[in-house]
Parts: sequence; structure tokens; C-alpha cells
Amino acid sequence: MADGLTRIQDCLDQLSVQFYASFRYLSTHHSSSSFETPPNPHNPPFPATDTAPTQRPDSPATFAGAQKELAEDLVAKVREIEELVGSLEGLGKSEESQKQRLGELDALLREAEEERKAAVGRRDEAIEQLNQAIARVGS
Repeated sequence: MADGLTRIQDCLDQLSVQFYASFRYLSTHHSSSSFETPPNPHNPPFPATDTAPTQRPDSPATFAGAQKELAEDLVAKVREIEELVGSLEGLGKSEESQKQRLGELDALLREAEEERKAAVGRRDEAIEQLNQAIARVGS
């Protein structure tokens, strides 16, 4: 299982994909309506281009249902992200208590490193004894 920050990043990535997919659906499946703008001498109209999507618009009921479903999916993903953020260690703890915890973890790490060095020393001694025994047997 990934750590909390990685899970949050994954959810944010998924949320951005959901935003894009929702926007894309809404922009391609809505029923088009035209509106007239008053002429503006400082802003001449652009020539019309055919950029309309080839998708047929959904019926109003289908479109409204899809909008609701997309919104619910987005809200659910945001809630998931909020839960992950709330579960991060350190939230709600003072800076001093976090520094104290880091000090405790640092002491544990130093102790583990000393144990590792002692084990490496014992391993090296055992290898040396084994080499000497092999040399005695071989001679």
C-alpha cells in the first residue's frame, strides 16, 4: 500500500481526469443554442468555422441525469481526498510535539544503525573464522 501523500497525489490525478472527462462530456452532449450579440465596431466578428462536435446532443432528461452523476462522482472523489488529508500524521499536533517525535525516531534509527554495525562486525568475524577453518582443513 502506498503512503498517504502518494495516495493523495493519485486521487488528485484521478480528480483532474474526472474534471476533464466531465467537462468534455458536458461540452459535447449539450443541446446547442445560438445567441445574437450586438455588433461592436472595436471587436469585429470572427469568421464562422465548423467546430461543432459531431456528437448528437442527449435528451434533456438524459443530460440532466448525467450532470447529476458526474457531480456526485466529483464530490465523492473530493471527500475521499479530504479523508486522506485528515488521516495524515502530524495534523492537529503542535510543532514541538512533532520535533519531539522526530527526535525519538532519530534515536531509534541511531540505535538500529549501531545494532547493524555490530551484526556486520560479527559477520566479518565469522567469515574470518570460517576462512581459517577452511585453510586448516585444506593444509
